Amino acid sequence: MRHVLDGREGPIGRRRQAACTALGAIREVPAAGPAGFGRGIVKIATIIGARPQFIKAAAVSRELRARPSLREVLVHTGQHYDAAMSDVFFEELGLARPDFHLGIGGGLHGAMTGRMLEAIERVLVEEEPAMALVYGDTNSTLAGALAAAKLHIPVAHVEAGLRSYNRRMPEEVNRVLTDHLSQVLFAPTEGAVANLLREGIPPDSVHAVGDVMFDAALHFGPLAEARSGILDRFSLRPRGYVLATLHRAENTDDPGRLAAILGGLAAVAVEIPVVLPLHPRTRGALERLGMSAAAESLQLVDPVGYLDMTLLERAARLIATDSGGVQKEAFFHQVPCVTLRDETEWTELVELGWNRVTPPTDAAAVASAILESLDRKGREAAPFGDGRAAVRIADVLCGSGWEAPGGSRRPAV
Repeated sequence: MRHVLDGREGPIGRRRQAACTALGAIREVPAAGPAGFGRGIVKIATIIGARPQFIKAAAVSRELRARPSLREVLVHTGQHYDAAMSDVFFEELGLARPDFHLGIGGGLHGAMTGRMLEAIERVLVEEEPAMALVYGDTNSTLAGALAAAKLHIPVAHVEAGLRSYNRRMPEEVNRVLTDHLSQVLFAPTEGAVANLLREGIPPDSVHAVGDVMFDAALHFGPLAEARSGILDRFSLRPRGYVLATLHRAENTDDPGRLAAILGGLAAVAVEIPVVLPLHPRTRGALERLGMSAAAESLQLVDPVGYLDMTLLERAARLIATDSGGVQKEAFFHQVPCVTLRDETEWTELVELGWNRVTPPTDAAAVASAILESLDRKGREAAPFGDGRAAVRIADVLCGSGWEAPGGSRRPAV
């Protein structure tokens, strides 16, 4: 049976139509690219390794591979090595199989990043790309940027300029260092552009393109409703459950925070079912800390593929998460969100009223935040673009002029 979510495609469509006007407020900076772009075939090494990067790269790679002047070499570090966290995403997203699979996953941050750096360097020496393209804020991102920078290969960073200002988060360290190693920075929002300029990044290196995850939501949302049977498989009703995701080390490795989250979700489950797809790190933490019993009242499921996860998000009454990407996906699908962290890099969503940040230090506070937010609706806005971020990124990389979000023509590289 297919579940149709009434009214869901209408609002997201309206956001897309309104986005050109909304993004016109983003400061436009002159387009620029590395010397030699636009002349002959340009080889780009795309370096990815984690689930959110597969989603972003799928949108951009479709555009890159459609350009005769560009040739993409896809490098998968192996950071997400579970089949449900990696292989399924390549299949569902239509992402080309990697040219190089490095098989590096697990271990401490420094050891993982070091092994990636060594392996990526060998690939770059062999392939001699004109540019390295990295995404987001993972260890794969930083390792790719470092390897390229040390070989004097220009770096392009998709999702540049995000800041949580919490240096205890590995992701914050990764994103700041990557931005300052990059020559071409693709910013998803007006706030991200402002952050980069405030830190002294040259204005002609910054491109306000919109968010490629919004591109993906527009493309894959209807496909998820047509193809995913996950609601029937788990006996779920649209708007009849809370979806939770939990994977950040600051939560899973801290017994107090993990207990507060599980206790809060258990209290919510008394009122409405709570579905929790278990990230491998979270499952390991539950077993290691002896907390499996605390999650017994939740509907625990194995990691799911992208289309299944998209439908779970679209059909949820609320999403509770510590994921940066899931916060945005909740907004794309007009589902209220509670972020189980001390801060968020996506401050626009808090300002618009779609997201509530709740530090997970107390189970009662977690439960109250979720239950009070079940029917919250924020303001309509389009801070993440018009669904054409990937087109703009490819235009910059192949050296052509492109349509800025406000509709004006940007100069050719």
